[in-house]
Amino acid sequence: MSSVIVGLKRKQIAQLIAKGKRLDGRGLTDYREIKVEQGIIERAEGSARVLLGKTEVLAGTKIEVGKPFPDTPNEGVLTVNAELVPLASPNFEPGPPNENSIELARVVDRGIRESKTIDFKKLCIKPGKKVFVVFVDVYVLNHDGNLIDASALAALAALLNTKMSNYEIEEDEVKIKPGYTPLTLTKHPIAVTFAKINDKLVVDPWLEEEQTMDTRLTITVDDEGNICAMQKGGTGYFTPKQVLEAAKIAGEKAGEIRKKLNW
Repeated sequence: MSSVIVGLKRKQIAQLIAKGKRLDGRGLTDYREIKVEQGIIERAEGSARVLLGKTEVLAGTKIEVGKPFPDTPNEGVLTVNAELVPLASPNFEPGPPNENSIELARVVDRGIRESKTIDFKKLCIKPGKKVFVVFVDVYVLNHDGNLIDASALAALAALLNTKMSNYEIEEDEVKIKPGYTPLTLTKHPIAVTFAKINDKLVVDPWLEEEQTMDTRLTITVDDEGNICAMQKGGTGYFTPKQVLEAAKIAGEKAGEIRKKLNW
């Protein structure tokens, strides 16, 4: 597609949004269709696939024994990684994580961690020496905008699907026993991402809206409507009034998504 056509389409998107409309027919605060499928990776402790419109994300979890962080000797560890698979977008390249995949992993991690979704103290085996480490790996399979919300949903769905092996301690060694126990989650944080286009707030921006936006804001909300994480992206700005408006909308949207998915 030529740069002239791309420029005209972006202008059309911006003009429609200024009138409170969107090119795909949604309202400014409407999400695309959300589909969640759990338990699709046989060898993972937990897994899920999320479709947010045409954006597709896969997440898998694994639990291993490791060492705690020095400042939290009585708590387990969470490690989130994100990979932008090259086949998902012509702009994704093979190689080590770039700043976009690092930011994606951090936003997903922060939402889970700051909402206290996992009771990390229950993952302590021997204080200061051995704890369980929860690995969450996120793979972007198709990029059509709003990777953060899709990835956060996939990570949460995979954690809800996660089962831990039963174990016992013998002479300071962890011995795996038959059977599994579901990983206990105390919260269900939902990330809600906004794009600012023509001074309007747009929920769940698709790819071409992201290419048109001035800036981006993600607000993660827990079950009680408390904000547990925020992340701004891009070079533009949000006014205090817009941030308050976004926070209100995020609380409403998170509740709707949670209800839709029965979480």
